[in-house]
Amino acid sequence: MSPDGMWSIGELAEHAGVTVKTVRFYSDRGLLPETTRSTGGHRRYGPEALDRLHLIRSLRTLDLPVSEVGRVLDHEDTLEDVIAEQLRELGSQLTALRWREAALQLLRDSTAHERPDRLRLIGAVTTPPDTAALARFWRRTLPARLPARLASMVLDAAVPQLPADPTPAQVLAFARLHAIATAPCPATNPRRPDEDYRPAVLYDGLGEAYALASMDLRAQRPPHEGEALDCFVSAHAHSRGTRDTPAFRRRLAGLLARSADPVIIRYWQLAAELSGPAEPTAGAAHYWLCVALKAQIARPAPVPGGPTQ
Repeated sequence: MSPDGMWSIGELAEHAGVTVKTVRFYSDRGLLPETTRSTGGHRRYGPEALDRLHLIRSLRTLDLPVSEVGRVLDHEDTLEDVIAEQLRELGSQLTALRWREAALQLLRDSTAHERPDRLRLIGAVTTPPDTAALARFWRRTLPARLPARLASMVLDAAVPQLPADPTPAQVLAFARLHAIATAPCPATNPRRPDEDYRPAVLYDGLGEAYALASMDLRAQRPPHEGEALDCFVSAHAHSRGTRDTPAFRRRLAGLLARSADPVIIRYWQLAAELSGPAEPTAGAAHYWLCVALKAQIARPAPVPGGPTQ
């Protein structure tokens, strides 16, 4: 160190074990300000510059951008905040890589006949994938008068959580879901004159019915009469201002059969492929309840005065 206690840029570089070019790079970007200038205009650094340079190098080994390093040094951001943000970005990058890997495996294992269509489907999806298109699809499909609370509940149930480490089959399922959601004219069920109802009452009750049916699905119980079916029918009846009667159940079964939308049915099949069998989808619960209702009304009515079981 010179008599004035200052280092030249070369001396600082030597003590830090880096090149002069590296010191100049950080100095030019304001991360390593010189203490003073010599009479000849050369940069001079105090001993504290060595510690700061070591800190800069340590932060850069974490692959932090220079701008982030500057904010940490200037105490605009804490190191904990910067690390947390970098971990989020790294997680997103890893997820993107895993989806790309699974997509490539899917294409590799496809037949020559399958590959062009699958490549088109996958090419329309961002990496990592985004479920915004699926949410927009359901917002267009839901009744316009549905309260925001219930619309949010439906979206939570209808838009599947994407796996961070997908299989090739899950990549294909999501690509097909995305194609359904972004089709120019997604199918919606036309409202029939006999379908006047209060959407809020219906969807509120359906949420409870689907939750009950999901318990049966997890237990692998076949469709049957009981609390879940009663709740399902009650939701439809109350939304139409009528009572749950055998006649209404017959009418409801016919209405549900006529209003079944192949696009929505396909959506739920793909959503189930994407989410896996561990958690039943709302579509699976709806189908289970429809089968239970159909089985009930198909059973012969008891004969008055006849034998009972």
